[in-house]
Amino acid sequence: MENQIESSAERLIALVTGANQGIGFQIAKALADKGYIVYVGSRNLSNGENAAADIGATAYAIQLDVTEQSTISAAVERIGKESGRLDLLVNNAAISHAGEPGRTLEEMTEDGRASTASIESMRRVWETNVFGVVALTQATLPLLRKSAAARIVNVSSGLGSLTWVSDPDCWAREQFGVIYAALKTALNGITMAFAIELEKENIKVNAVSPGFAATALNDFRGTDTVEVGSLEPVRVALKTDGPTATFTGPDGPLPW
Repeated sequence: MENQIESSAERLIALVTGANQGIGFQIAKALADKGYIVYVGSRNLSNGENAAADIGATAYAIQLDVTEQSTISAAVERIGKESGRLDLLVNNAAISHAGEPGRTLEEMTEDGRASTASIESMRRVWETNVFGVVALTQATLPLLRKSAAARIVNVSSGLGSLTWVSDPDCWAREQFGVIYAALKTALNGITMAFAIELEKENIKVNAVSPGFAATALNDFRGTDTVEVGSLEPVRVALKTDGPTATFTGPDGPLPW
């Protein structure tokens, strides 16, 4: 790897976490297709390298576990040395449970019941999906501040909408638990906090729901493909002159 990526001054620079598979991969691919230099964040570097190879010549694997500060610091240092700035951060990395792979959607829903959920499982999932987002966003701010049009996109979920799930007619109401769904509400709050603080610096911060796409997070029970699920995150990510402090999904604005 060269110390300086060629043409980084002419291309926009993006970092997508959890980009070795699923919606994160589709987001990274779409950004690369639009001319971005894309850092493909992956906990497992080999998986990231395979994904970057599939995406193309402007995609670069970067080892990044958002629960490990050492990997965050190393990733930020590398991006700074190679590209000098960051124009777009997509916080996509997420887990839906802390147990063994292969958990069914019904099991994950049951595990998240407020009255019986494991506090340890809740801590592990929130460590990735909530605290990891804050840690990485804080660490990348010096690079984002060097951009002329910096954006942060947090991949949330319609389940995070308290307005929606409090409606007795909400079809997903019974899936609202404290391990996964409530953390998306917390992520929305964190999105708003960053958006308000960074607005004066013209750094846009938005939350986006990909809809109900079939991914490992829901035991591949979603009704949309990951390609469809990536469309709204990509749309928001590409809007260099767009709004800030919004929460949107495939069908438009979502209630907080």
